[in-house]
Amino acid sequence: MNKRIYGVILAGGQGTRMGNSEKPKQFLVIAGKPVIIHTLEKFIVFSEFTEIIVLVPRPWIAYTRDIIKQYVPDEKHIAIIEGGKTRNETIMNAIEYIDNQEQLDDETLIITHDSVRPFVTYRIIEENIKYAGECGACDTVIPASDTIVESVDGSYISSIPERRMMYQGQTPQSFRAKRLRELYESLTTEEKDILTDACKIYVLKNEPVHLVEGEVSNIKITYPHDLRVAEAILGGNGQC
Repeated sequence: MNKRIYGVILAGGQGTRMGNSEKPKQFLVIAGKPVIIHTLEKFIVFSEFTEIIVLVPRPWIAYTRDIIKQYVPDEKHIAIIEGGKTRNETIMNAIEYIDNQEQLDDETLIITHDSVRPFVTYRIIEENIKYAGECGACDTVIPASDTIVESVDGSYISSIPERRMMYQGQTPQSFRAKRLRELYESLTTEEKDILTDACKIYVLKNEPVHLVEGEVSNIKITYPHDLRVAEAILGGNGQC
């Protein structure tokens, strides 16, 4: 039996930092298409994916289904389901969906990616599939270009880590899905409260996570400035 690999597009955010209260950032239009469509187009070319799961807030499920039908010619291998309250709850919803389809086993892989990182490269996705399968978990990162300053109280420097050992996290983050769920369910409430992403689950449990080299261009569209950068890269005009 072929290994089952799922693309998991995380679009559960409301985009409050974008300053647009009417439409989450993943649905803003750049170069004639919503951001989430640009991202999906990077995933749909991979025949390795059993299915691509898109997770969005419940009020936006129908809207997401409509725009995917509009922009993606063959959307039959795309499922749109409800995201969770947090990033990791959203990922767990995706794993539950796979399990409910009776498709979850020890080798099932999920390639999780921010819907608002439309410039992910095919090479990055390929390496996530490779290392998730070989190592069980991997994270896409780039070396930190600036010195990282730690401050515990927000007023004074606590430490300055050695920059050569510092990396900036991106996505995809990819895992053997069943193992990820087992580790997540083993966390205490306090541990879940300090999670920033799924890879931290592995770090808390002292499990290895392989590094995949990202790209500086693999930006996350979070603030209005990021949207202008994305527009410049694609050479299009943004629309709200």
